[in-house]
Amino acid sequence: MTVHVIDEANRCLNCKKPMCRQGCPIQTPIPMMIKAFKEGDLNEAGEMLFSNNPMSMICSLVCNHEKQCEGHCVLGRKGEPVHISSIENYVSDTYFDKMKIECAPSNGKKVAVIGAGPAGITIAIMLTKKGYEVTIFDARDKIGGVLQYGIPDFRLPKTILERYKKKLREIGIKIRPNTTIGGALEIKDLFRDGYESIFIGTGVWRPKKLGIKGESLGNVHFAIDYLANPDSYELGDTVAIIGMGNSAMDVARTALRKGARNVTLYARGLKSQASAEEIAYAKVDGAVLSFGMQPVEITDDGPVFQKVLFDEEGNRTGVDETPIQVHADSTIVSVSQGPKDKLVNTTEGLKASANGLLVTNQFGETTHPGIFAAGDVVLGAKTVVEATAYAKVVADAMDQYMQGTLEEKLPE
Repeated sequence: MTVHVIDEANRCLNCKKPMCRQGCPIQTPIPMMIKAFKEGDLNEAGEMLFSNNPMSMICSLVCNHEKQCEGHCVLGRKGEPVHISSIENYVSDTYFDKMKIECAPSNGKKVAVIGAGPAGITIAIMLTKKGYEVTIFDARDKIGGVLQYGIPDFRLPKTILERYKKKLREIGIKIRPNTTIGGALEIKDLFRDGYESIFIGTGVWRPKKLGIKGESLGNVHFAIDYLANPDSYELGDTVAIIGMGNSAMDVARTALRKGARNVTLYARGLKSQASAEEIAYAKVDGAVLSFGMQPVEITDDGPVFQKVLFDEEGNRTGVDETPIQVHADSTIVSVSQGPKDKLVNTTEGLKASANGLLVTNQFGETTHPGIFAAGDVVLGAKTVVEATAYAKVVADAMDQYMQGTLEEKLPE
């Protein structure tokens, strides 16, 4: 591993105009980090990564690098790009446990963070560094949100999240697991107890339905529920997955690892929304991809499709209405998720859009004074790095709000 990473680092051209950095949603200082690494200062390289992106170690594993940093590397135009993700992972993983996060003295102000996903962890770290006393509330027993319950262990080892939990506690962040805000405790209780600002990063945990007959049958499951605890499911030998995004690939690869023999993913269109890397791994693991299949019903025997018709340019022209019964022991619906509505329903003045996402301005300020939000509950299902990048903006806005210097008006 070390030799490979060093070889990759030596290939970096240290471009004056680093396209790799421009391709990164959080603007990681990639050439500078690689330069420090090559010069033997791994600690400096690690500090560059984590001061810019608190979720660096995780992003090095789960980002869509082929469309971001590595996809913009100039060496990739005529050959192989620098394997930036491997370098970032080696540096961040080696540096993480010995990293000392410098925090300002306590300013006596309390902040509540609802949701221990990527956005919530980022907010908690950044505000603690500024001297705030932060408590994280999460409805589940472990931190990480989608990182813990939506990404399989073979893509993101959960030991990494335990290391993050230790680091959070090391800098004084309090964590209340198994605590749903909007249940026994409501947001008004947090304000009553002295929290001056509240961050909402509860993610999107409500599966989206297909809206077809049969979705309530006993052999039908939703992807986000399955990925949260696959060991509690008995899918059988043959599994049909409706949807072909990255989550669907995770479902397919997990099901195959749990003993399913035949796993097929179905999409209405002619292309998958998943990354090329995830598609390649799913195929290697044994998954089959079937395109141009529109689900119309799910039965006890499996899903029923109609064949979608396309012209030579790939434009949809119609549907062959002849039903195609696919035989499967289990069917898993994987067509995205939306937010739950407990917080909105229990908090007067907190508004959501028609699709349930929280309404905010550009700084993450919601329609309720003192409440901010970021991540999937605002943007819809996005990537970890996008949630982290936006959370950095929101953390600064929360700091300004509590210092009385934030002048931007609340969203209408």
